Amino acid sequence: MFDAAIASANPMKVVAPNLPEKPIGRCIVVGAGKASAAMAAALEAAWPDVEMSGVVVTRYGHAVPTQHIQIIEAAHPVPDEKSVAASALVLAAVKNLNSDDLVIALISGGGSALLVSPAGEMTLADKQDVNRQLLNCGASIHEMNAVRRRLSRIKGGRLAAAAAPARVVTLVISDVPGDDPAIIASGPTVPEPLSISDVMAIIARYDLDLPVSAKAVLAAAQDESAIASNPDVRMIASPSMALDAAEKVAKSYGLATLILGDALEGEAREAGKLLGGISLSVKANGLPLQGPAVLLSGGETTVTIEKGNAGRGGRNTEFLLSLAVTLQEVKGIWALAGDTDGIDGTEDAAGAIVTPSTLLSGRDLKLDARAFLKAHDSYSYFDAIGSLIKTGPTLTNVNDFRAILIV
Repeated sequence: MFDAAIASANPMKVVAPNLPEKPIGRCIVVGAGKASAAMAAALEAAWPDVEMSGVVVTRYGHAVPTQHIQIIEAAHPVPDEKSVAASALVLAAVKNLNSDDLVIALISGGGSALLVSPAGEMTLADKQDVNRQLLNCGASIHEMNAVRRRLSRIKGGRLAAAAAPARVVTLVISDVPGDDPAIIASGPTVPEPLSISDVMAIIARYDLDLPVSAKAVLAAAQDESAIASNPDVRMIASPSMALDAAEKVAKSYGLATLILGDALEGEAREAGKLLGGISLSVKANGLPLQGPAVLLSGGETTVTIEKGNAGRGGRNTEFLLSLAVTLQEVKGIWALAGDTDGIDGTEDAAGAIVTPSTLLSGRDLKLDARAFLKAHDSYSYFDAIGSLIKTGPTLTNVNDFRAILIV
């Protein structure tokens, strides 16, 4: 099921069927995100007879060979100077185009950090300061990206505006629930959905102490649409599509399925308790469905680290260790959780697998699962018992995948 979820977002499968008509004039390719390089390679393979140029930026370690499109690697989740340099090259690539030209924008999760072009007199340090405040204040991803868009030369539709009058077609691999293209990579080719007053309200709500340069950018901002209100945006892969692909695999094995949605959020350990309780209900009472069954879910949980209490692990392994502690070795329940980009947090594993013997395996090694969970050291626990999943970079990203098998 995990393989099917990742395969559903494989750029080599999903780019070609969603391409527009070939252009009369030039074909310029730009983009940003963890999957953007693989998307660029897929585009070149689909259109070998089209002369194209351009530049896309992806995360370090996610580049793939291309013939015509320049691939730049930059830092994620905290932007670096490469992110700024790549943005300048992307904007330069779409200058001086005409109405016969076609711009294909390849957008995927991670693009916000990879495509950074500070507005006004802002520096990279100013943008990093704003990002740190946004990450620490409790704002939602929608609120964070609303502020980021207003402080950028390239986000919030400004990339598309720079490409005018060329036609712009955007191919998107979504990593967010709801698949809002204004949220994915902060919407470089779609109109800004919020007014400046909305953004100022967000800043006031979280009492953000913005740099002077950022305040100047906001003070000069106006409510005007940078591009047409009906951009050509094509959602070619998404979390919901990945869950649908996994469900087909489950049904092929005769399993009942329940998709709990692609928007499960909150603390990872609390999600583990919640889904553990649902799993035990299925096992004991056949509610909310009769086994043998699979519970599927997506979305992005969080891990809040207490000061001085940080081991190794990501949200998926923390979710799984909490789930294992909740299940208490009940027979007949297995689980897998992993990030579809192959990187759970900052570790080298996508996630892990829980079995009825997960706690027993730890005890055999004199490991206390609860102590590892308390220390946010879930990676170390699963590594010790040999249950990590290591895929390496998958070159796509449709957020987290969770499957619980109950028989």
